[in-house]
Amino acid sequence: MDRHLKNILVVSFGFLLLFTAFGGLQSLQSSLNADEGLGVASLSIIYGALIISSMFVPPIVIKKIGCKWTIVGSMCCYITYSLGNFYPSWYTLIPTSVILGFGGAPLWAAKCTYLTLSGNRYAEKAGKVGKDIVNQYFGLFFLIFQSSGVWGNLISSLIFGQTPDAVYNSSLSNYTHCGANDCPYIEVNTANSTNSKQPTKSLIYTLLGIYTGSGVLAVLLISIFLDNISLKSENKEKDIEDIKDEPIWLKILETLRHLKDIRQCLLIPITMWSGFEQGFLAGDYTKSYVTCSLGIHYVGYVMICFAATNALCSLLFGKLSQYTGRIFLFCFALYGLLFDDHKEAAFANYRLWESLGFVIAYGYSTFLCVSVKLYILLAVLVLGMVLYAYVEHREKKKESSKMVERDSDDSLDNQMVK
Repeated sequence: MDRHLKNILVVSFGFLLLFTAFGGLQSLQSSLNADEGLGVASLSIIYGALIISSMFVPPIVIKKIGCKWTIVGSMCCYITYSLGNFYPSWYTLIPTSVILGFGGAPLWAAKCTYLTLSGNRYAEKAGKVGKDIVNQYFGLFFLIFQSSGVWGNLISSLIFGQTPDAVYNSSLSNYTHCGANDCPYIEVNTANSTNSKQPTKSLIYTLLGIYTGSGVLAVLLISIFLDNISLKSENKEKDIEDIKDEPIWLKILETLRHLKDIRQCLLIPITMWSGFEQGFLAGDYTKSYVTCSLGIHYVGYVMICFAATNALCSLLFGKLSQYTGRIFLFCFALYGLLFDDHKEAAFANYRLWESLGFVIAYGYSTFLCVSVKLYILLAVLVLGMVLYAYVEHREKKKESSKMVERDSDDSLDNQMVK
């Protein structure tokens, strides 16, 4: 097997093992650690720390210890969160959430850098186009990585489903406080608490042991089998690391300057909605709709359906876009199309506002009724769609004006020739 391909497979399966654990654990936080909103508070802290970390941590760490050991160290940060769940409290989950958040940004940055450098190095030796090889490597990575949403949730449902009749006994009267009717103050004063459907401690420890073991296997896999890759190349034109590094404050300033573009500002609501929606799914839907009415052992099965549908739609909509255009599929590849000249700043803004959406959604999760959260989601979605439509309208006017100018120039040239 080609050495570069072997390394890509090692990275891919390492991430698969790691996020099999974290993805499954994230889906269960609002149900497993519902007391005082501890679970969703920890998720909010994770994404808050991720925002701060992404501003300055990745380039410093990658430059100091390289891509391989940055991935290894960051994976260890994820393992601490699994360990914190063995004895969940404000003194264990919150610190480990901060550690995970600060490890998340360098993990993904190191992965992207490693795949990009590997693709360019292989293309240089094989005489192929670097961009094509890099795209193939990323496609292979996400093909393997996306299945983590299935395995992590399948494990939790199989384990928690071992004693469903003894653990998840709920009467029909409890259902009146599920779904949109679920409120924090009602949960405390009625028998509808998700705590009444908690699995036994032995089952929880079994699941956490498997998740922790999966994370440890990921670290061992990367440490033993992944080749270290130099950030410098013999061909100075091929590797981005040989370009003079910009100070971190300049990159932050560039991200903020990009807000001067009116299109970027208009797209903030729809970008934040992405974080709101995913936060609602992991923090409220799993708890108020699934655990409350069916039991915590069904959370995994429901999230498997979501992950499978998500992957299928990503594949189908990508093909469909060539026939329908981007207006119909407005949330795909959007930033890369509109901000082609400033992609780095544009995607930095995307990550910033989406992560902020996560933080807000998890932050108010323990204070508002689900019905109020649904109204917030709908309001932000409608606002985001209206502003996006306005952005499209501006872009079409700009394109039509350019076409008119080109036509007038062509006609003027023809007259001069005659």
